[in-house]
Amino acid sequence: MALIPNSLIFLLLSTLLIIIPTHQRQHPLDSLTPAEFSKIRAIVHSSYPIPSHTTAFHYVGLEDPNKLTVLSWLKDPTTKTPPRQAFVIARINQTTHEITVDLTINKIVSDKLYDGYGYPLLTFEEQIAANALPLKYAPFLESIRKRGLKIEEVVCGGFTVGWYGEERRKKRIVRVMCYYLDGTVNAYMRPVEGVTVTVDLEETKIIGFKDRLTVPIPKGDGTDYRGSKQNPPFLAQLKGITMVQPDGPSFTIDGHRIRWANWDFHLSFDSRAGPIISLASIFDLQKQKFRQVLYKGFVSELFVPYMDLTEEWYYRTFFDAGEYGYGLCAVPLEPFRDCPENAVFMDAYFAGQNGMPVNMPDVFCIFEKYAGDITWRHTETLKPGEEIREVRPEVTLVVRMVSTVGNYDYINDWEFKQSGSIKVTVGLTGLLEVRGSVYTHNDQIKEEVYGTLLAENTVGAHHDHFLTYHLDLDVDGDANSLVKSNLQMTRVADQMSPRKSYWRVVSETAKTESDARIRLGVEQADLLVVNPNKRTDLGNSIGYRLIPGSLTHPVLSDDDYSQIRGAFTKYNVWVTPYNKSEKWAGGLYADQSRGDDTLARWSLRYSYGTGG
Repeated sequence: MALIPNSLIFLLLSTLLIIIPTHQRQHPLDSLTPAEFSKIRAIVHSSYPIPSHTTAFHYVGLEDPNKLTVLSWLKDPTTKTPPRQAFVIARINQTTHEITVDLTINKIVSDKLYDGYGYPLLTFEEQIAANALPLKYAPFLESIRKRGLKIEEVVCGGFTVGWYGEERRKKRIVRVMCYYLDGTVNAYMRPVEGVTVTVDLEETKIIGFKDRLTVPIPKGDGTDYRGSKQNPPFLAQLKGITMVQPDGPSFTIDGHRIRWANWDFHLSFDSRAGPIISLASIFDLQKQKFRQVLYKGFVSELFVPYMDLTEEWYYRTFFDAGEYGYGLCAVPLEPFRDCPENAVFMDAYFAGQNGMPVNMPDVFCIFEKYAGDITWRHTETLKPGEEIREVRPEVTLVVRMVSTVGNYDYINDWEFKQSGSIKVTVGLTGLLEVRGSVYTHNDQIKEEVYGTLLAENTVGAHHDHFLTYHLDLDVDGDANSLVKSNLQMTRVADQMSPRKSYWRVVSETAKTESDARIRLGVEQADLLVVNPNKRTDLGNSIGYRLIPGSLTHPVLSDDDYSQIRGAFTKYNVWVTPYNKSEKWAGGLYADQSRGDDTLARWSLRYSYGTGG
């Protein structure tokens, strides 16, 4: 999607600036630092000391400061910095605690027990421990032996289990499925189908095992994706392409603040959301000041429901952000491959299961992009004897992160344009999740296989990917409204023109949340976020237009358990009043959730008026 200003478009050419590696004082929206993670851990352990308590840190992130306080601080940075606090979700003695730690006074200021449905993010440590259990479990070893496989070539991965009408699960569990390497690193193409291991994450033990059926292991030939392992014929070799900035980049990085061309914004990292873009403002040449556009934007949830109904697959309805952590799954970016040679890289940190800071090197790259595109041009031919041509190249600034959630790699870009627009894109690459099958040819299939036969004994399962973004737009201030504009066919009256019809724009401001739930593609609407209190000199509304990219809608029934949990996918656009606690479209606790704390539920609680 792209956010396009609805007011007069203006350009400000890039100028040479210097990269500033450090900054003098902490910004209230900066990511938590390694020292702060260590301090948070010490403060929590002081209230729940080891070894009398078992404590696992599942999420540690910045507790959002009060929005009005942040905006006041921005207007006058000499004022006192807002209190620095952290929000912690920890499992203490197998009970979920929501803890707010004030880093200014070094103490816990809130500690609430959560006893609702759902559990917090899985940690890397518990997943690794769960994946290792089958490899030493006698019934599993027997299943591998009877299939004629070598146990040293088996690797395993855990899957969250969702919710399917159970009254309540009292255990945090995953189902572990395994794969066979033996000549390839592409484990996902060689599932050991039919064998399911259920693991209690907190006891770190197997509590269920089933070997339901035996199907052939898909062949490994041709599945290794590494370039060094490819056999001819090869694609034609391309000559090198380079991006050279002899005078250096045209942006500055001061801590987490980035300035480029006419843009000024803040970039931070969150273990659940990944990149968070905050306080994006654009410089108005005429007014000679920065004007607000976006207070905060980030990935709120990534819902991936599979459509395979077999026993080993039906529960695979993943919340990649809320269960696994979109930010936690970020991977180091490779210079010259993931990012061009003119990119600048930034590290990030998260809290491990023990609360200690973990470094994520090169998790972001920031670079100026020029791909030969045109931002604006015109050739004037009306002037006799002279042709006038004006062409302006499209140079943009990109902030990139790649998140590898299991078999898929998501390439998340925030692209800022000199024309004033923000383009948000997610590229999907990596590997398919496939199911082993007895079939070797389509002609053999006489039943529903819930996918496509891709190779011998290999079915690619049907599934969806729904990405939901949280966009808190503050266009020229935080008093914003959503305006829907439609093109209405109108008949010509009174023979005022030889024409019989024309279209006109009919606009409507959303008054309630139901007005602001929109299924794009079903109703043709031009969507604008406007500040009703601000006007251009000519009296037009000042706002930003939402321009969607590809559109999709869920096809599941509303009463399907997976769709109840993912009900926020029913509409492409939802507008709710600002509430800093309502960040995650799939709810704060997505693992084994029941859909009772989602965007779809929040939307029923409010009447929509003004507000960010």
